[in-house]
Amino acid sequence: MIATHAAPASPAFASRSASLGAIFQRLAERSARPRYAFMVLNLISEAAGTRGMAGPFVERAGTRLPLRDWLAGELMPLSGRDSRREALRRRIVAELAPRLTGEAERDAALIEAAVEEEALAVGKANVSRAVTDLVRAGLVRRHYAGRITDHPNRGGKRLAVYAVDAEVMAAIRTRTTLI
Repeated sequence: MIATHAAPASPAFASRSASLGAIFQRLAERSARPRYAFMVLNLISEAAGTRGMAGPFVERAGTRLPLRDWLAGELMPLSGRDSRREALRRRIVAELAPRLTGEAERDAALIEAAVEEEALAVGKANVSRAVTDLVRAGLVRRHYAGRITDHPNRGGKRLAVYAVDAEVMAAIRTRTTLI
């Protein structure tokens, strides 16, 4: 069973008026990739539901995934168009060359699985960087839920839990659907 206790509230954003413009401004000031960080914020808000807290797991279509894996998976289509994905594929083909059998279907499946695994790992690292920017901007609080105890630091098989500031949730949800 995963323990989930809320982290203490952060007044970082409370002093500013909550609007999308204010959120964009904070991200522009504190993130090297503000658009990506905003996409991550939207997905976290979606997963948070009415509680304002997302994680440690997200359940979609009967599948239960760790939050960070789900976020990276949701953002994966964006990286598929990038020339870096093709460079990653070439690197993996070179690494797997000794294990390839010459059987086209089997080799293609092996290569595709390795590319997806590596892309997911890169995506999870990108999500972590974006969440760090969101925490730094005071838009999200992060803690880690453990099997037995929660902790402010990761490790010990603890999984991330993100809490979106109430004013930020209100600003994002001023429309009938998330942005």
